Amino acid sequence: MFKNLKPLMIAPVIVGALGYFVDIYDLVLFSIVRVPSLKGLGFEGQELLDNGVLLINMQMIGMLVGGLVWGVLGDKKGRISVLFGSILLYSTANLLNAFVTTIPAYAVLRFIAGVGLAGELGAAITLVSESLPTRLRGYGTSIVASFGICGALLAGYIGEAFDWKIAYFVGGVLGLALLVLRIKMKESALYSSVKQDDHVKRGDLVLLLGSWDRFKRYALCILIGVPLWYAVGLLITFSPEIARTIGVQGEVSAGRGILMFYAGLAVGDLGSGMISQWLKSRRGATLIFMIISAATTFLYFQSAGYTTNQFYGVCVLMGIGYGYWALFVTIAAEQFGTNLRATVAISVPNFVRGSVVPLTMIFQWLSPQRGTIAAASWIGVGVFAIALLALYRIEETFHKDLQYLE
Repeated sequence: MFKNLKPLMIAPVIVGALGYFVDIYDLVLFSIVRVPSLKGLGFEGQELLDNGVLLINMQMIGMLVGGLVWGVLGDKKGRISVLFGSILLYSTANLLNAFVTTIPAYAVLRFIAGVGLAGELGAAITLVSESLPTRLRGYGTSIVASFGICGALLAGYIGEAFDWKIAYFVGGVLGLALLVLRIKMKESALYSSVKQDDHVKRGDLVLLLGSWDRFKRYALCILIGVPLWYAVGLLITFSPEIARTIGVQGEVSAGRGILMFYAGLAVGDLGSGMISQWLKSRRGATLIFMIISAATTFLYFQSAGYTTNQFYGVCVLMGIGYGYWALFVTIAAEQFGTNLRATVAISVPNFVRGSVVPLTMIFQWLSPQRGTIAAASWIGVGVFAIALLALYRIEETFHKDLQYLE
């Protein structure tokens, strides 16, 4: 078995995993150091919440913009250009975050960091998918995601053990150091052959959205992933308020909940990739993990009387269940031809992340009318129903040869 998996030890997989590790470190770090960094700038009370929301929104807007920009560049200029540009951008922004003294400067840097963070995963998954044989694609992408997600654990340790400025500085240095490993990386043979043909439209949004068939495939990819950020953006981010309402004993920390969820997510991402290989089906493995995630979400809402440690244990189980993040990005990459693959694989996960905005708006609207728990539960029912329908409608891509054009 290990002999058969030896081809996985190639530069796109190894460097992609390391890059996503740094990406997740920087992505999660802000949530961990938000309060101490704002207190360090002299804010207290309601200002912590107001400025925190502003900074989170700026980072999210940056990721939405970056998802489209890096996606188009990934098809027009190459996957390697995105891997270089994105990590250079967010690493520099995070280095500078260590020296901010005002909210406007902090907000601009979080926007820039968000733009940079948007490109890493999709570009890495695209390059790995195009560089590995069909029988190993799922293994490669799951290794990238599962190892990368461990960056959240390092962010948790650094963020709690050291000053927030040092935490930002570490993230920036890690990213810039990784650039050295990327100097000798090469484009996939699939993309290189397409790039030589000047008649092929690459990274063309009109080509992607101007056809009902392509638009439908694109939308289905996004909808499959929405439950993931229902969990992260709603259930885990607002876990202190939800846990208090449910009746969990003790004070729940959102930061600790995020770390526990991501620890489970690392295990789930590796498991879902392997199961998809064993079943020879992306849809089958995704369905299994959707069912597990729905079951663990139900357990989350039934945690009345749990201690905080038991509640964090549920967060770990949820992370495992929702561990089809890499799998759904792989599905997106495999749905489209080489001339649109990076555009889709990079933008889709960022639109999924952006779905947290309407989800939280619906949550805020429903909560006063139905109550916190009922509002969160009904939103969950809705996103899972839509995601399951999208999964049913999308094409199975496990055996698909990726050497084709749109």
